[in-house]
Amino acid sequence: MAFTDRKIRSFQPGEKRVEIWEGTGNGFGVIVSPSGTKTWVFRYRYDGKYKKMTFGQYPEITLAKARELHQEARRKVALGIDPCLERQTVRQEIITAPTIGQLAERFIEEHSKPKKASWKEDQRILNYDVLPRWQHRKARDIKRADVRAMLHEIQQRGKPIIVNRTLAMIRKMFNWAIEIELLDDNPCFSIRAPVKERPRERYLTEDEIRRVWHGLSNLEISKEVSLLLKLMLVTAQRKGELVHAEWKDMDLNSGWWSLPGTKTKNRYSNRIPLSRLALDLLAEVKQLSGDDPWLFPGRGNDGPIDDETPNHALMDIIENLGVAHFTPHDLRRTAGTHMTSIGVPRLVLSKIMNHIVRTTTRIYDLHTYDNEKKAALDAWGEKLASIVRDQQ
Repeated sequence: MAFTDRKIRSFQPGEKRVEIWEGTGNGFGVIVSPSGTKTWVFRYRYDGKYKKMTFGQYPEITLAKARELHQEARRKVALGIDPCLERQTVRQEIITAPTIGQLAERFIEEHSKPKKASWKEDQRILNYDVLPRWQHRKARDIKRADVRAMLHEIQQRGKPIIVNRTLAMIRKMFNWAIEIELLDDNPCFSIRAPVKERPRERYLTEDEIRRVWHGLSNLEISKEVSLLLKLMLVTAQRKGELVHAEWKDMDLNSGWWSLPGTKTKNRYSNRIPLSRLALDLLAEVKQLSGDDPWLFPGRGNDGPIDDETPNHALMDIIENLGVAHFTPHDLRRTAGTHMTSIGVPRLVLSKIMNHIVRTTTRIYDLHTYDNEKKAALDAWGEKLASIVRDQQ
């Protein structure tokens, strides 16, 4: 059996960890964990003993990239080099004196990816301002003066929110490095956020909802992105959760979307009832995505569209919508605001939006609120349908 992307995607998790080998005899395989994680693995014989090494997880490491890494590891074995031992040596060197580039790579792979559905935002911040300045510098050599200088440069560009996000990111990265004993000090210590932020309050009025809804249908924006933005408004879910949504998590017959914790911001799973309006939109999405496992497949790759695609598409048409500036996330706030205005209790809204209620009572309240969530989203779907029908 030769591996293909379709074949790899078809491998389903079981109760126990399973190793699946390509039928070439070259020791190339995939480990499927009970959680559904798929890890590339190479089995080889060295110095009379069988050994294994992994190459990362699918789909972050593509099939093509995994084959390339596998061939390189086989070449080393043929030359009498143990690739596992070589990797351990390289890791030890990184641990001994990591550069910012090496630290950032480990932070993303070992902290952000396993713990955050929004890990790409961490990577974007590091790639944009941090790595171009510090990539080859030793992490232990970065001082508070260096941090302040970078923040000042960002602020001078007129990016007040970005400067705060960058500080928060590097502070978190250095704290993580201290936790795993890579570093002893955090150069962000005692540095406060340069800009005082106010919580965003933007939400769309009924008239704005109507303009946006019909504008998304009529203006030059891709049908896929138009439907994604509408689904944000209808379901009140996060952009990233819709971007990474898969058809296997959708039960269109019963009208439920089972969102696994691996795809949520807080890592808690969520069940979202699908209103009639949501199901109608999903039927259109299905016509576009066809047999692809993703609701919104990317072009030229095996994954979904990029997280930033809806933002860029909306920016391109926002001047023609006839409303004040808003972001995709404001659609989620709009849904929440209008749901409470029609009588949806805040607790039910928090369950729909998968917010964590930080009270002792939460430990004892294990009620799913499925019926309450369904009633709320059905009511919101009817209200929204009536809004967009008016004055067409």
